[in-house]
Amino acid sequence: MSVMEKVRPTASRPAVAREPRVTDEHGRRVRVWELALRYVLLLAVLALTVGPFLWQLSTSLKGPTEDIYSSPPSFLPGHPTLHNYERVSDTIPVWDYAFNSLKVATANVVTNCVGSALAGYALARLRYRGRRVATLVFILAMLVPVEGIIIAQFTTMRELGLNNTLVGVVLPGCIGAMNVLLMRNAFLNLPYEIEEAAYVDGANVWQRFLRIALPAVKGTLAVVAIFAFMGAWDDFLWPLIVLSDPSRFTLTIGLNYLHGTFANDERLVAAGTVIAVAPLIVLFACLQRYFFRGVGEGAVKG
Repeated sequence: MSVMEKVRPTASRPAVAREPRVTDEHGRRVRVWELALRYVLLLAVLALTVGPFLWQLSTSLKGPTEDIYSSPPSFLPGHPTLHNYERVSDTIPVWDYAFNSLKVATANVVTNCVGSALAGYALARLRYRGRRVATLVFILAMLVPVEGIIIAQFTTMRELGLNNTLVGVVLPGCIGAMNVLLMRNAFLNLPYEIEEAAYVDGANVWQRFLRIALPAVKGTLAVVAIFAFMGAWDDFLWPLIVLSDPSRFTLTIGLNYLHGTFANDERLVAAGTVIAVAPLIVLFACLQRYFFRGVGEGAVKG
């Protein structure tokens, strides 16, 4: 029997259909019950994180005739209305407060992105005495609670004459230690050979920073921008201490009037909450692609 005759019957056999296999990122097979358990856990976490916001959104759209305390609770509003949002703007100057918060958050984003990038590059790339000590100082600064230094911050702002100003709100958080360490780790992940080639070509340190290093860590810059915006937009304690003029109040302080005076009107409070959270959702939706890429760039090296 020739070789072709031996091979031909084998080749003519019908191929056995294999069941599709689900694998993880390492190529290992995932069992069906493991996959189902993962999805159940993900749905549980999603319900715990997104559920309260969706409930607030639903409450803010319910009219005055709907019972928000019914049992079992009614999640979807029977007759959706935007009247509660109109009442918020009639009760407090919510858009003026939102504009103040936007100014503080924008200034915080700019100062954190610029300052953290410069400090992170200096810690990661430049060679000088005390570099490790400076890195240790930033790490220790993360361990100090804000409540422990808030009196010193208030005294400093008072001595500088910045009390009751938006500059006084921005200044203490203009550069965060966490953001500096994120940028440092992102710059450390860049190969030295690229900058060495630029140095041979005659590029100085500013050119290497602006043209080579900074464009390579755009994702981490997006992470820093999101963290800085969220920190400034959601901050309540420090603006409450440093501000006394109602015309300079930020949104978090202004919405506190709804909780104090109109605590029984949950629809009004829910509408104010949605107004405060909406800009954060829009910002993250616009920068989510850079955010997830930047988490990997700024990961802590082992």
